[in-house]
Amino acid sequence: MDARAVKTNRSQRKEGVVKSTLYISEEKERPVTRMEDFRRTYLRLCKDGGVEPQESVVAQLQENRAAQGSRLDLSGQSLSADTCSVLAKALQKDTIFTEVSLSDCMLSEEGATVLLAGLFGNTTVKVLDLKGNNLRSKGAEVLGRLLARNKTLHRLVLEWNALGVWDEAFSLFCEGLASNSVLTHLDLRNNQIHHHGASELSLALKHNKTLEVLDLRWNNIGLLGGRSLLEALQKNQSIVQLEMAGNNIPSDTLRALEQTTGHNIDRQSTLRENRSRSQVLSKEIHKLKEEKGQQFLSLMETIDRQREEMGRSSRSTSVRIDQLQEALNERKSAVNSLTAKLQMTEAALALSDQKNHNMGELLTRVKAETEDLRERQSRERKKEQEDSALREGKLLREIHNLTETNVQLKSKVEEMERRCKSQQQQIFDLKQELTNSTAELKLRLTQTEERLEIEKRRSKQALEDMDSLRQKEVEHVTRHLEESERALQERIFKMEGQRIQLEEELSKAKAACVTEKAQAEEELGRVRAQVRLEEQEHLSTLEEKLRLVRSSLQEAQLHCSQHKQTISELQVKNSQQSIEMDGLRRRIEELQQELSGKDQEKVAEVSRVRVELQEQIGHLHAERTAQGGLKEKISALERELKVLSSNHREALLDKESEMTSMLEKLRLREAEIQRMREDEAQRASYLQSAILTYVQGSPLGHYSSTKK
Repeated sequence: MDARAVKTNRSQRKEGVVKSTLYISEEKERPVTRMEDFRRTYLRLCKDGGVEPQESVVAQLQENRAAQGSRLDLSGQSLSADTCSVLAKALQKDTIFTEVSLSDCMLSEEGATVLLAGLFGNTTVKVLDLKGNNLRSKGAEVLGRLLARNKTLHRLVLEWNALGVWDEAFSLFCEGLASNSVLTHLDLRNNQIHHHGASELSLALKHNKTLEVLDLRWNNIGLLGGRSLLEALQKNQSIVQLEMAGNNIPSDTLRALEQTTGHNIDRQSTLRENRSRSQVLSKEIHKLKEEKGQQFLSLMETIDRQREEMGRSSRSTSVRIDQLQEALNERKSAVNSLTAKLQMTEAALALSDQKNHNMGELLTRVKAETEDLRERQSRERKKEQEDSALREGKLLREIHNLTETNVQLKSKVEEMERRCKSQQQQIFDLKQELTNSTAELKLRLTQTEERLEIEKRRSKQALEDMDSLRQKEVEHVTRHLEESERALQERIFKMEGQRIQLEEELSKAKAACVTEKAQAEEELGRVRAQVRLEEQEHLSTLEEKLRLVRSSLQEAQLHCSQHKQTISELQVKNSQQSIEMDGLRRRIEELQQELSGKDQEKVAEVSRVRVELQEQIGHLHAERTAQGGLKEKISALERELKVLSSNHREALLDKESEMTSMLEKLRLREAEIQRMREDEAQRASYLQSAILTYVQGSPLGHYSSTKK
C-alpha cells in the first residue's frame, strides 16, 4: 500500500510539472498569437468588406507580433477612411488590447467618426492616444458620445487637435465628459480652447466625480476661462493635478487654481488616512473576534470531550462497581483539569479585559486629538475671520479711493471736452482766415496777371525796335528764368514732400481718432483739400506764366532776327525798358516772397493745430485707459471678495462636516467596543453557568452529594 501511494504521488507530481511547463509555454506564446489573431481578423474583415488592406498597417502589425503585452501601436500611419471602418469593426468585439495608440495618423472627419464609433461598445481598452490628428467639430461630437457610452476608458490623450474651435461641438464633448464616470486622465493640450470652451468645460467638471488629472496647457483660455475653471474646481473634489501653463491667465487665478487642487489633494489624503485607520481597526476587531471564536470553540471541544468521558465513566460505573475508587480518582483528576481550564479561561478573560482597557485608552487619545483639532480649527477660524475683516476694510478703503479718482477723472474728461469744443471753434476761425487769405491771394494774382499782360503788350511794341544789345538782355533774361525755374521746381518738390508728410500725419491722426474725433478728421481733410487746391492753382499759374514767357521769348527772337537793322536806333528805348523790367522783376520777387510767407504761415498753423489735436487725443486715450484699468481693478477686487467669502464659507462647511463625521465615527466605535465587552461578559457567564451545570449534573456530583 505504501509503495502504491508513493508511485501515485510521483505520477501526480510529474503531471503537475508537465502542466506547469505547458502553461508557461502557452503564456509565452499568447501575446504573439493575440497579435496574429488581430492581424488575421483585420485581413478577413478587409476581404469581407471588399477593401484592400493598407500595407503600412499590415507591416506594423507584422512587426508588433514579437512585442509582449496588450498594446496596439499604429502611430504615424496615415489611415484612410476604409481602414478606419475595418479597424472599428475589429476593435468593437476585441478583448485583447488595453491600450490603443493612434497618434499622428492624419485621420479624416469620416475616418475619425467611424473609428471612435467602433469603440463605443469596447470593454477592454483603457488608454486611447489620439495626439496630432487635427480633430474638429465631428471628432469632438463623436468623442462626447464615446465618453458618455464607454465604461472602461481611463486615460484619453487629445494633444495637438482643434476641438475648441467650434463651440457647439465642444459643448457636446463636455456633456459627454460630464456624464462619464470612469475617466481619470484627460490631455487637452494645444486644442485652441478659448474662454467659451473653458466655461463649458467648467460645467462638465462640476458634474464629473472621477477625473483626477487634467492637462490644458498651451490653449487660449484667458482670464474669463480661468475664473470659470476656478468656480468649477471649488465644487469638484476629485481633480488633484491641473496644468494651465501658456493660457494667458493672470498669476493670481493660477495661484487660486493651485490652492484648490492642493485642497483636493489634502482632502483625498485625509480620506485615505481615515480609510486606512478604519481598515486597521476593523482588522484588529476581526482578529479579536476570531480569537474569541477560537477560544469558544476550544472550550466547547473540551466540554464535548468531558461529556464523552463522563458517559464512558457512567457506563464503566454500571459495569465495574468495584473500580469506584479508581473512577473517583479519575474524576478528581478530571475536576482538577477542569479547574485548570477555568483558570485558563479566567486568564483569557483578564487578557480580553486588558485589551478592552487598551482600546479605551486609544479612544481617550483619539478624543483628545479631536479636541486638539477642534481647538486648532477654532483658532484658524478666528484668524481667518480677522484676516477677512482686515481684507474687507482694505478693499472698502480702496473702493472709496477709486470712486474719488473716478470722480476726478470724470471732471477731467469734462474739461477736456470743453477744450475740444474751444479748439474746434479755433479751427473754424482758422478756416475762415484761410478762406479770406486765399481770396486776397487770388485777387492779387489777378492784378499781377493783368499787369503782366500790360507789360507784355508794351514789351511787344518795344521789341519791334530792339537791336543786338536786346539779344544780350534776352540771354540774361533766359538765364534768370532758368534759375527761377529751377528754384520753382525745387520749391514744388519741397511742397510735395511737405504735402506727403502732411497726408501721412493726417492719416495717422485719422486712424487714432476714427470713432472719437470724426468732426476733427473731416475738418482736417477739408483743410488738406484746400491746401492741395491752392498748391495746384499756384502751380498751374506758374506753369502758365512760364509757358507765356517762353512763347514771348520765341516771338522776341523772331522779331530780333527781323529787326536787326533798327536795333541801333532803339538803344535808348531799350535802356529805359530794361529799367522798367528790373522794377517788374523786383515786384515779381516781392510777390513771390509774400506768397512763400503766406504758405509758410499756413503750414505752420496746420502743423500747430495737428500737434494740439494729437496731444489732446493722446490725453483722452490715456485718461480712458486709466478709467478702464480702474474699472477692471474694481471688478477684480469685487470678484476676489466674492471668491474669498465663498472659499471661507466652503472651508467652514467642510470642517464642520469633518467634525461631525469624526464624532459619528467615535460614537460608533464606542458603541461597538461596549457591545464587544457585553458579548464577552455574556459569553463568560454562559461558560461559567454551563460548567457549573455540567459539574452538578455529572455522576461525580451525585456521588459527592450522597457521600455527604
